[in-house]
Amino acid sequence: MGRGHVTAGGEAGPRPCDDDRPGREGRATALLPEQIVRLEDDAVVILDQRLLPGETVERRCRTSAEVADAIATLAVRGAPAIGIAAAYGLALAAVQGEDLDVAYATLAAARPTAVNLRWALDEMRHDPTPQRAGDLHAAEVERCRQMAGHAADLVPPGSSVLTHCNAGGLATGGYGSAVGAIRAAWERGLVERVWVDETRPLLQGARLTAFELEALGIPQAVVVDGAAAFLMAAGDVDVVITGADRIAANGDTANKIGTYGLAVLAHHHRIPFVVVAPTSTLDPAAASGADIPIEERDGAEITARFPARNPAFDVTPAALIAAIVTEVGVHRAPFAVSLPTPARAA
Repeated sequence: MGRGHVTAGGEAGPRPCDDDRPGREGRATALLPEQIVRLEDDAVVILDQRLLPGETVERRCRTSAEVADAIATLAVRGAPAIGIAAAYGLALAAVQGEDLDVAYATLAAARPTAVNLRWALDEMRHDPTPQRAGDLHAAEVERCRQMAGHAADLVPPGSSVLTHCNAGGLATGGYGSAVGAIRAAWERGLVERVWVDETRPLLQGARLTAFELEALGIPQAVVVDGAAAFLMAAGDVDVVITGADRIAANGDTANKIGTYGLAVLAHHHRIPFVVVAPTSTLDPAAASGADIPIEERDGAEITARFPARNPAFDVTPAALIAAIVTEVGVHRAPFAVSLPTPARAA
């Protein structure tokens, strides 16, 4: 479908494992869920995403406050992944005899936009055990596998896919939402290449999505965020697939800053814009995107010298979204009717 030639580059993934489902060019290599985030006897251990792809460093968080700091400082990031980390943090607090109300409040305040954070803590509140946290983690990974299969059905053969930010295993605790969908479509022989938005200002696309796609052997190329319009106009994008940090009851969707602009461009060029996210990302208490809190981060992430405004997310109106895909299936407008209720962890 799309035109042009792509070469893949970057470094190999850390501590890779062989997945038992072959891709078109052999067996896929991906991180295990426990390599991304896990609970040990005395700490929540996370793969520090701030240092990837150059360094593979595990950060040991020995208190719930340290887990909250890891979430706030983006050592672990991605809506489902921070929910999983928070669940492990609350379980750690229970094991260590911390005040659980204080631990809950500290973890819940770490980042405001992703609803999965509070959802996971609420799931843990009445059973803050390591077993419960592990079950929640496993359930999120399984949801990703299920939604990836549904989303792959929306990818035409020979597609050039554009994605924004990172919604792979790193962001979800294993397998991935948007990247999981791309992976499933690739394994079916439907994907020709992936365009990876660099994702300013912290380069989650250029650092993390490219890193994961390379490990999976999926052809990809990083592009500057501003190149999306050029690629679409040239006929080099067949579908846009992104994740989400919170989805309102009407289908308005919050995701990494720049997503809204992509949706507008896709609408103009008549390119399907697809959101892939677990039902833990749904927030029926938010009637529309106007009810979603938008995190604003330190302007120093953009410039060390000049004043800056740094919203971390934007909201894509439901009218620009062709489909929202969850583990339940493919949902289309009107989303207020078609979206399911949020799942409970296994």
